Amino acid sequence: MESMKSARKAETGNPGSDLSEQIKAATKENHVRAENTQLMLSYQKGQITLRQYKVLLCSLYEIYKALEEELDRNSSHPAVAPIYFPQELARLEALERDLEHFFGPDWKKKVIVPAATHKYEQRLRKIGKQNPELLVAHAYTRYLGDLSGGQVLGKITHKSLGLSSKEGLSFFSFPDVSSPNRFKQLYRSRMNGIKLTEQEKAAVLEEAVSAFELNIQVGRQEINLTRVCKHLKQITKQPWYNITM
Repeated sequence: MESMKSARKAETGNPGSDLSEQIKAATKENHVRAENTQLMLSYQKGQITLRQYKVLLCSLYEIYKALEEELDRNSSHPAVAPIYFPQELARLEALERDLEHFFGPDWKKKVIVPAATHKYEQRLRKIGKQNPELLVAHAYTRYLGDLSGGQVLGKITHKSLGLSSKEGLSFFSFPDVSSPNRFKQLYRSRMNGIKLTEQEKAAVLEEAVSAFELNIQVGRQEINLTRVCKHLKQITKQPWYNITM
């Protein structure tokens, strides 16, 4: 399996004993691939469209709903408790505000859930019930990724869509994190202090690789979905977000 291959590469690369460094080494190739999906390339070119952003918000809502509900449910688990920062990091309420801004008060009836997003959500639910320590991999890759690139992506979205205010961009804002860099250092320190067996650590590394792959699949399907929705809108003259896939 590709995930096992990537995990083995991390071991042979001797990245050190810190879990955060091992995850970084294990997911290096996957990280590059994630940055080269069509969605991220659109961001890099400053050409993100409103349709792309709406589909992205729909996927992010489903992913973070599953992730944060499982983190909440397992907040006292010894592997989850050290990296449980709902006040500083939780994204669900921000995403709800963004969705309401773009879709209206009945946004829940209009949310599209691509198959790849549903697969991601199911994986989070499964490990939350069976192997909560694996949530560490998803929380780390998602939240630290948001903190690292969120401010830049928010500015690109604001400019590309020609928004007159910051409404609809709540996802990118972390009002309770005064210094993203310092907070990331704290987060890594907490994560590196988690007590895991060698078998559990190997499983977390493999799960981190899987997390990147799931995100890559979501990014690919979002691009395909926006193309299909645009085509169907032209045929049916319906708003794209009312078309169920």
